[in-house]
This record gives sequence, structure tokens and C-alpha cells, in this order.
Amino acid sequence: MKKSILATSVLAIALATPMVQAHKAGDIIIRAGAVTVDPHESSSSIKGDRGAAAGANLGGKATLDSDTQLGLNFAYMITDHIGVELLGATPFTHNVRVKGTSVEPANGKLGKVSHLPPTLSLVYYPADPSQAFQPYMGVGLNYTWFYSEKLSNSAKNGGAQFQNFRVKDTWGWAAQIGADYMITDNLMLNAQVRYINIDTRATVYSQALQTRVKVDLDVNPWVYMVGIGYKFSL
Repeated sequence: MKKSILATSVLAIALATPMVQAHKAGDIIIRAGAVTVDPHESSSSIKGDRGAAAGANLGGKATLDSDTQLGLNFAYMITDHIGVELLGATPFTHNVRVKGTSVEPANGKLGKVSHLPPTLSLVYYPADPSQAFQPYMGVGLNYTWFYSEKLSNSAKNGGAQFQNFRVKDTWGWAAQIGADYMITDNLMLNAQVRYINIDTRATVYSQALQTRVKVDLDVNPWVYMVGIGYKFSL
């Protein structure tokens, strides 16, 4: 009797649980959610690059803070287990600070810089396509476009009298892990973590020193995203 009740209960749960078809060849997946870029930066010392202090080691280092924006993923399934994915987002903006150097702004804040980090990845889904839970991993190529560099008032008007703040665009590699959980055949929950290799160079001109100074900066952020996705086929 107990076995009969248990079997009936399991059958009822199975019938009540919607059957979902996860990713298959030809599917297009759009994901959106909150994405945080968390730099784990390391930098060279600040050095004279051109002008009177060319080659001089001015010491110190540069740092960046984190930022959260709207993240977007666009994926296409080549097979049931392999897809290509493009990461996009609304622009990230980071405060840039320098410390421990003779050309440090009064409050350490050099300025702000915005960037976009489009990343194209090849992604592998190891699970059976019929499973609702779909973990994945991927590797890819990143291009980070830096723009809208702005100096703080203390950097422009302080003793160094900084001008012409620039951050170099960069290419790098990226790796990710993530997972989709299918709520219906088309709607899913998503979470993902990426590591992006971003090695760049920042330069700024000091009117007081009559020289351009530079710092090499390995940004190397961890990128975290949670959101929802929608899948369809053409």
C-alpha cells in the first residue's frame, strides 16, 4: 500500500513538472541582467615618458574601483552542445586613483574613465539537452575600448597641473563559467562569472613638470552577472 502511494505521488509530481527542452542547434539566446566589473589590478610605478622627466621613476601606483551596469549576452547554438556568445553591456565608468607618488593629486583621485568590453566566446554545454539545468564553460577574445577620460579638479588644478588624460584600448583573452536554468522551453535564469585579461597603459601630461607620465596597468577584472534569458529559433 505504501509503495503504491509513493509511486502515485512520484507520478503526480512528474506530471505536474513541465518538460522543457533546453538548448539545441539553431537556438538563439538573449540574456540580460546586472553585471559587475571588479578590477583586480596591479600597476607599474608611475614614470616619466616624454619631456624633462623622461625615464624618471616617480614611484606610486594606480588603482580602479568596480562598477555595475546592464549586461547583455547574445548566443547562437552551433550544435546541441557548442555555441558562440557575444558579451555586451552599457558603458562602465571607473574612478582612477594614484597614490605614493610625487605627482599625486591632492586627494589621490586622478579622474574617471569609461569603457566597453565586448567579448566573443566559444562556449561548451556538457549536459544532456533535455535537462533543465545547463552549466557551461567558455573561452574567448576580448576588446576593451576606453573613452571619455576625465581628470578630476584636483588633478587639473593641483601642483602637477595635469592635462590630456588617455587610456589605451586593448585586446586580451577571456574565460567563463556559468549556468542556465530553464523555467519554460523559452525562459531561463542565468548566472555567470568571467575573467578578462586587460593590460593597458594610461598617460597624462604634467604642465608643472613639462613632461608626460605613464603607468602600465593590468586591470584583469572578474566579471559577475545574474539575470534572465530568452531562447528562440528562427
